[in-house]
Amino acid sequence: MNEHPSAELLLSATRGFDYLFCNDLDGAQKHFAGKDDPFHLLGQGVCAFMEAALGMESELLVEATRCLTLSEAGARRQQKAPKSRVNQRFPPGLEWEILNADAVVLLGLTSALSESYMGYLQCMYSLNSAHSKFTKLYKTVFPNGLDSYKTPAATPAPSRKPSVPSLRSVSTATTTTYTEVTETAVYTTPTKSFFARWTSSAATSTVSFQNPDEPMPPDGPVEEFIIAGTAFGFGLFNLVFSLLPKRVQSVVGFLGFKHDRKLALQALAVSATKNDVHSVFAGLVLMTYHGVVLLMSGYQADEQHILKQYRAIVDNIEARYPEGALWILNRAKILRMSHDAEGAIHVLRDGLRPDRKYTFAQADTLLVFELAWTLLGQRRYHEAAEMFIKITEINSWSHATYYFLAAGCYVSLGDTTRAQELLDAIPDLIDKRKINGKDLPTEVLIKKKLEFYKEKQKRRGGKEKEYAQAIKISIAEELAIFWNTHARIERRLALAHIREWSALSPPISTPPSSSTHSLPVPTPTTPSFPWSPRTPKGLSGFSRPGTPKDTHFAHSTSNIPLNGSVLGNPNNLPDLDTPDELALRSLLLGIAHRTAGDFDASRHFLKEACALNSSIAVSTWIGGVAMFELAVLELKVVEAKEREAAAVGSVGGLSGGGGLGAGLHDAVKRLTEWDRALKSAAKKLDAALALAPNSVDLSSRLDSRVSMLRDEIELKREKLGI
Repeated sequence: MNEHPSAELLLSATRGFDYLFCNDLDGAQKHFAGKDDPFHLLGQGVCAFMEAALGMESELLVEATRCLTLSEAGARRQQKAPKSRVNQRFPPGLEWEILNADAVVLLGLTSALSESYMGYLQCMYSLNSAHSKFTKLYKTVFPNGLDSYKTPAATPAPSRKPSVPSLRSVSTATTTTYTEVTETAVYTTPTKSFFARWTSSAATSTVSFQNPDEPMPPDGPVEEFIIAGTAFGFGLFNLVFSLLPKRVQSVVGFLGFKHDRKLALQALAVSATKNDVHSVFAGLVLMTYHGVVLLMSGYQADEQHILKQYRAIVDNIEARYPEGALWILNRAKILRMSHDAEGAIHVLRDGLRPDRKYTFAQADTLLVFELAWTLLGQRRYHEAAEMFIKITEINSWSHATYYFLAAGCYVSLGDTTRAQELLDAIPDLIDKRKINGKDLPTEVLIKKKLEFYKEKQKRRGGKEKEYAQAIKISIAEELAIFWNTHARIERRLALAHIREWSALSPPISTPPSSSTHSLPVPTPTTPSFPWSPRTPKGLSGFSRPGTPKDTHFAHSTSNIPLNGSVLGNPNNLPDLDTPDELALRSLLLGIAHRTAGDFDASRHFLKEACALNSSIAVSTWIGGVAMFELAVLELKVVEAKEREAAAVGSVGGLSGGGGLGAGLHDAVKRLTEWDRALKSAAKKLDAALALAPNSVDLSSRLDSRVSMLRDEIELKREKLGI
């Protein structure tokens, strides 16, 4: 059998990507620079794009655009060139169509990174073009759908919004990394898929291109490229558009963009099983998606399945590129999402060790970023502050945000002097970072918070230039709400937070006691306070022998207003003297109590935060987030009951009596509880969006979280059959 005419160039370009995935960016760039064909030019463009995207290095966008434009033009010329027929599954020249579409997509994303109005328009134009290209490719490469292809992890289908039946493995007992999907192909044509609106204009044949008299050759590198590339592009479009905020979806829907998230994940999973370059990028997209769902949705209908899929993808790629920073990052994320934060910290520190053979600074930024948030979640504030500052040394994106987070860490440590130094630097950092005269969304919020605490310091009678003294709830912990940091911390850390926030004046309202999830009485380890705040049952103290110093009650007595004149509070105001701060405390207490397992107290504080929403002046985002957290709580309560019932059943077996009738009664009761909780959660999500219009800070982030949780609710209904 003759070798495919494009195979040599493709294999050479693949070796360049091998360097890139092993962190050897210099090696990759040198390899790609050795040839000027479209494959190698695309590689050069990808290197520049990844540097620009991961490191937010805008000066690299010009080089990325140059290389990608040349690659796109070269692939277009190859498409038009005459081609000889070879013994293969696909029509000749299809690889150039995929390469061209890849370049168009990356050109669009590069335009978007400029964060300019014209850049966004160019991005939409490019995506529109690539969208129709991948429609045509999908129909050609997968005329009978994707169901005969392998996907990662031998478990049921990806746990996302269903649009096709679940994928099932050949045997439920299999333990292999990849499983063959044997279900009947539902998508014989993609007329009901993501690209349905374009099928009339994408005139392609769905018949096989293989002569039935010729033997089917094994897939070579070009065939792998075609299959993996088509599945990747198709899946990427589906997934990206499904994750856009609803308000944006309504706009792009006008252009014909639809989405089918489950089909997207299936396509990406098919791509991820191959050995082509696209398979690595498909794996990266899937890792990112699974990580986002685990972190941000608040509740997962099948968390263990997501983790299993996530691990299988990471295992597969990490086995090929063990030193790659992006796979190390996702290994750490899996550990953190599995409640092993210390294991995640170990993996991240090992991935950042100074004796590594190759380093990729932009990818290292992601490791440091993840490490900083993980340390913050562990209440290791000094280490977290150091990592947030370190990010500014290797990354140019929003130094103001990282300084703000580091300042919050020092507030938690009681070092208001160091916190003030960092806060004082923020205004200049924001001015330097302005893009087209606009601040980033996080920086808009930060500027409001700085003015808020300056005004508070004036009310307290202190020096305005020392307004860090007025911050009583760490601004780092406040921003951590947007990253959902407190949802997966250990119970002991949630208790430490509860003690700290409950100790602030004025006293908290007394939440109801939970008979099922009440907290045990910890051992007191904190100083006495000049007031006697009411604390929830069982929160009078806390300790854990051998815990790092930072993980205990982090506020030192220097930041507790024992004497108003000492910390610039001669007017002797309470720690929290505005509805904004009281609502923030209630929101944080609601989240922390839920993490600690006290659902009644959690509901009490989250409702309290919602009730204060109309009185909030600056932090108008709190009401919508609190309502979202109430929706999560509805689901967590029933989930906990179900878990407890399962534990009791596994211990007692069938010896408890009751027979079939009792079992049926329990099943009906369970379905009724879930139906009520799912309906209640859905209503609360509607209310959350109503409380978060575009004028509210970071409302698009809440919009995306609502979308993810709605998908989980629908999946749970499907699993329960209700």
